[in-house]
Amino acid sequence: MKLVKTNILIILFILSLRLQAQQFGLGGSMQFNPQTESFGAGIRASIFPNDRLSFVPQISYYPSFNKVHELHLGLGLDYKIIRKNKFHIYLLAHGGYNAWFNYMESPMKDARKHNWNLEGGAGISTWGCWRPFFEYRYNARFMETNMQLGVLYIFNCKGSGRQAQNKSRKFSIFSKKQNCPAYGPKY
Repeated sequence: MKLVKTNILIILFILSLRLQAQQFGLGGSMQFNPQTESFGAGIRASIFPNDRLSFVPQISYYPSFNKVHELHLGLGLDYKIIRKNKFHIYLLAHGGYNAWFNYMESPMKDARKHNWNLEGGAGISTWGCWRPFFEYRYNARFMETNMQLGVLYIFNCKGSGRQAQNKSRKFSIFSKKQNCPAYGPKY
């Protein structure tokens, strides 16, 4: 429980830094796990400290009508490796907590209600204010895949394509180019 509280404080700290910079997105996704034949839904935020990196806190839920009934809470890290004008491709790492509600029905010997997971994968997304995305993930602990299809809305966004990312950037303590209105040029 102490670790969960620490993670929440870290996420809130990162959010407070990024909301000042107005580089924040919020969205949702539909999810599918082929190994367990389970469908789920999730919500996520995306915080952009620079043009390549994103911190992505997420919550996912697989309802009880699935073979596996579970809840995921985690924090992802996305790193854009290919940045074109209309889209970008990124690698991702995601660590999180998993509450497996029907673990007692599993034939696995080590099945537990409370689990920690580590996932890696890749995704593709567009630029712009509305960013549809697709992600493929592999869970190292349970040796299973997860696919997500969703959309992210970027707040304070203006324009389309990669220019939308640059137009909405105002100030960031993480970026090399800082433009603070209080100390900027006088007109």
